[in-house]
Amino acid sequence: MIRLLARDLRLAVRAGGGFGLALAFFLIVITLVPFGVGPGSDQLAVIAPGILWIGALLACLLSLDRIFQADFEDGSLDVLATAPLPLEGITLAKTLAHWLTTGLPLTLVAPILALLLNLPSHAQGTLFLSLAIGTPALSMIGAFGAALTVGLKRGGLLLSLLVLPLYVPTLIFGADAVRRAVDGQTVTTPLMLLAVISLGSIALLPFVSAAVLRINLR
Repeated sequence: MIRLLARDLRLAVRAGGGFGLALAFFLIVITLVPFGVGPGSDQLAVIAPGILWIGALLACLLSLDRIFQADFEDGSLDVLATAPLPLEGITLAKTLAHWLTTGLPLTLVAPILALLLNLPSHAQGTLFLSLAIGTPALSMIGAFGAALTVGLKRGGLLLSLLVLPLYVPTLIFGADAVRRAVDGQTVTTPLMLLAVISLGSIALLPFVSAAVLRINLR
């Protein structure tokens, strides 16, 4: 499993379609928002939690189709399916690689880019924490959608339509945690709900995704 994880990380770095594309998209979104809504600091601070989380969500969405698609196209996925490592472990390793190259970099740079949206400094820690807790769910849910659409022509559009509704609870609780931090309220409840979603996704979706992959590989 560690070798598969290292392999996927190397491929993501060489291809540049993982963290590079996601970070560039995230940066563009955060940079353009002040031009679209105006430079008013109060207005930007109000919309910053939602904009930051929407930008992170869409950035994660960009590379979801590459979780399984590249291995499916070159036949590697068929070989991996017959390996001693269970397909559930393969799914988990690939999802972890996606998070390490997409979700983790977004989590690290988000507090810095939040300065462009005038997010108060006392809310930046909550922003970091909410993304650290919530982005694993984005990757895991995305891997499930990628497993459903693997092998389909133009599956990227269908993947987006399938995954975006499933992302809504994570988006709501993540943005709500940052919004509460901005207002000086307690953030325990939304962060706990984010943790429940991430842990539930990690516990259940590898088995569901593996079952879907077995069906698609027949």
